[in-house]
Amino acid sequence: MPAGVPWATYLKMFAASLLAMCAGAQAVHRYYQPDLTIPEIPPKPGELKTELLGLKERQHEPQISQQKPQQ
Repeated sequence: MPAGVPWATYLKMFAASLLAMCAGAQAVHRYYQPDLTIPEIPPKPGELKTELLGLKERQHEPQISQQKPQQ
């Protein structure tokens, strides 16, 4: 076993960590209450609450690097 831990201890720790992860995910889900419905028609840009509002302002034209001609 990893690090010389007996099987019983390893399985107890594995079960405890799995239970803690599941409980944490459930707590986060209950706190934030995500909208898990799937809309019939995709929303238009700007209608989603999850979009970053300042993203369009920060976007700029991509810079094209000038390559030297090969000789």
